[in-house]
Amino acid sequence: MAKPPKPEMQDLVRELLTQLGENPSREGLLKTPARVAEALKFLTKGYAEDAKQLLNGAVFKEPYSEMVIVKDIDFFSMCEHHLLPFYGKIHVAYIPNGKIIGLSKIPRLVEMFSRRLQVQERLTQEVAQTIYDALRPDGVGVVCEARHMCMMMRGVEKQNSLATTSAMLGVFRNDIKTRSEFLTLIANKFA
Repeated sequence: MAKPPKPEMQDLVRELLTQLGENPSREGLLKTPARVAEALKFLTKGYAEDAKQLLNGAVFKEPYSEMVIVKDIDFFSMCEHHLLPFYGKIHVAYIPNGKIIGLSKIPRLVEMFSRRLQVQERLTQEVAQTIYDALRPDGVGVVCEARHMCMMMRGVEKQNSLATTSAMLGVFRNDIKTRSEFLTLIANKFA
């Protein structure tokens, strides 16, 4: 369980409100510093989690050697450049080489890494590399699709833009047929 935010964080939020030209003592803002501190602590709870502990006990010996895909994993993260949210879906695949991972651990990894200040490129790579390091599979493929509030609310203000990143390791990088199969399968929608 994450520790509650320190009182200093509330003081920083009060100061921020003042710098924005607001009165942190007005009725509507009285509890805002505590709410913001709690929200930020929750949105960055991934810093208090460890991938090895998260995966502990969920790696199993299994002779299965075909592609395993967990797709449409919803995530929410915070852009480290503007502290604004970005959100979307991550699709993860791997080809086992004697070991599999409990399926629920894949969304948990996504959650852990997304609950840190992030850039989409790093988030995609961290998920792929962690699975690769834990299982030493024949390959790992990760595709991340996200909408970024820093592009939608400010800057270029393009509300319908979607950023896509990928990380391909092992056979997903070296074998076009494997990569194509993965990309085709994640494009199919569940009826």
